[in-house]
Amino acid sequence: MVADAERISAASTTSTDLRVTRSGRFIRKFKFDEFSQLINVFLGDMSLVGPRPEVQKFVDRYTPEEKVILTVRPGITDWSSIKFHNEGEIIDASGIPDADEAYEKLIRPEKLRLQLKYVNERNLWVDVKIVASTVLTLFSTRLGGRPIGVPE
Repeated sequence: MVADAERISAASTTSTDLRVTRSGRFIRKFKFDEFSQLINVFLGDMSLVGPRPEVQKFVDRYTPEEKVILTVRPGITDWSSIKFHNEGEIIDASGIPDADEAYEKLIRPEKLRLQLKYVNERNLWVDVKIVASTVLTLFSTRLGGRPIGVPE
């Protein structure tokens, strides 16, 4: 991203966001930006599986029921990050000019539902399924496929 990106526009980004540099587009396309989060996993600040960290302005809108998401260590992947692996494209295709508004309407409700589902059902087997689904989805979407294994 360019310097001071958060002051220039919305917290959410589209796949064509002009604040993302050319090298940033490459890094995002191949998910290399996720590798740095492995350091956070090794430091114990994050886990491999858990609700993805959210921008503070959206956390501030959590209902009391949704705040339970904050009791679980954030992770690199979860059901919502699999389902919305192409979040920027979804926002682009929405036709809604404000990226945060598009995120709020099209992604956030389902993302919260899936995160709450994870918090309420988490166990080692669920974590294994999420990791496997993440890997399969990464390969599938590179070949033009769809996310794999996201529960209804």
